[in-house]
Amino acid sequence: MLRVPAFTRCCTRPSVRLPSWALGAPSRSPRRFLSDKVPTRPPPSPPKPINPEIPSFRDTVIRNSAYKSFSDFNVKPRCRSQIMFFLGVSTFGFIMAAANTDVETEYWVKRLSSGWRSATLGNADLVKAQYVQLGQELQSGLERMKEVYQSIPLLLQVYITKIHVTVAQTYLDNNEGKRICWKICLLNAAVYAAWKFRRFQPFMNLRFMHHPLSGMSYTLLTSMFSHRSLPHLLFNCLALESFGAAAVHYFSKEQAKHQPDQLEATPKWHFLAFYTSAGLFAGLVSHIISTKWRYPRIIAQALSTSKAATATTATAAGAASTAVASTAAKASAGEILPSLGASGAIYACVTLTALAFPETEIALFIPPTFPIPIQWGVGGMLMIDIIGAARGWRVLDHWAHLGGAAFGIFYYVYGPDFWSNLRENIEDMEDDADAS
Repeated sequence: MLRVPAFTRCCTRPSVRLPSWALGAPSRSPRRFLSDKVPTRPPPSPPKPINPEIPSFRDTVIRNSAYKSFSDFNVKPRCRSQIMFFLGVSTFGFIMAAANTDVETEYWVKRLSSGWRSATLGNADLVKAQYVQLGQELQSGLERMKEVYQSIPLLLQVYITKIHVTVAQTYLDNNEGKRICWKICLLNAAVYAAWKFRRFQPFMNLRFMHHPLSGMSYTLLTSMFSHRSLPHLLFNCLALESFGAAAVHYFSKEQAKHQPDQLEATPKWHFLAFYTSAGLFAGLVSHIISTKWRYPRIIAQALSTSKAATATTATAAGAASTAVASTAAKASAGEILPSLGASGAIYACVTLTALAFPETEIALFIPPTFPIPIQWGVGGMLMIDIIGAARGWRVLDHWAHLGGAAFGIFYYVYGPDFWSNLRENIEDMEDDADAS
């Protein structure tokens, strides 16, 4: 081990490099040690004047940071896709309904007569022929069910057969309007049953409720058949059975004016197209009101409450915009609620029935009430919806009710002629296709 002289230990610091001769290595000039100096840090240079034209480091970081403006957090909801969805589905539905009606009518006309333009054949004859065939189908179904019942005790066979006959006879005795309404009610009941499974509820909340701010369009259609509560389902089904069947009867009555030039074997396809279009239009009206009227008011209110916060420095502006965005999102989630149910389509049936049969009287089943003229009852319902829409009541979707009522009034005025012209155009297109 080498030893360092004492005077060297006193004059040096641990961080200073020692001369080479002090470490025992040969050196050419021992006097070099006397000229060695301890290195010192240079004095700090005076601060340079800040050029106001060049942004500071802090401003650069703020400009390049992840702060977002208020418009980045809140995308303006649009209605274009929903309007196109309504127009596309309604147009396709009416075209397919007219085509299916022509196919069934042609089948029954050829089955009952030898010519398409038979002067003695009317719509009533076509309906009677379908009634006879339906009775035969129900009878053959009962015979097949009896073969299945042979493996169970005789007493159960009697009860099951009695129930089967009662249901089949009730289905046969009612008109076609009630039959199609019953099928729609069964579809509503199936969707309601799906709501009762906890496993399906996230899917149902997303796909069978129309959220105006979600941007989805097809939920306008699926939400028509969705009901979460049993009273809502029962009330809509009872109303549909009554007013839907009346609407089908009105379509048959109007179509009878065009016979024998234009026969119609069944009005069910016409009613399905009307019912679907009315429900879509009612949901579209509610969607437009929520996104183009209520949502901007919520955003404006959120901006007014945060006006003082947004007038601070640039750094606080990003946080303030974030706070405003979150406040607006919470407010919109609480004010703009999703919608579901068949009330809009049923309102179209109600107003159509009130205009087509003004002498009819109606009464509530729950709670029981005395019969009143249908126009009084419908007028009272519409007045309640107008007041509810004006005052912002949120228990029911009043705008959807008013949209459905408007569609029913519009279709009462222009619907029968539109349907007749549509069928004539499709018939001409089919004749041209057959000729070519």
